[in-house]
Amino acid sequence: MEYVFMQKKLTITLDEKVYAGLHRVIGRGKISQFIEGLVKPHVSEPSLEASYRELARFEETDKEAQDWVDGVSGDVGAMLDEAW
Repeated sequence: MEYVFMQKKLTITLDEKVYAGLHRVIGRGKISQFIEGLVKPHVSEPSLEASYRELARFEETDKEAQDWVDGVSGDVGAMLDEAW
């Protein structure tokens, strides 16, 4: 399967200082790629890789929470044993 990627031209208005800063820091001819890189994650469908990263973060957080619950329940169990 072959994918064809088309580009569209967009005209935007920027503050003069922002424009000068883009030229100074990013460089002439690279500004479009820079802006696209900033904007793309906010408007594109999430990639499979990004979805897996998000799932891995959730699983790590879930494991930390489960470890905490296990620790607390162990403490409560010990306290109940001492009370009897």
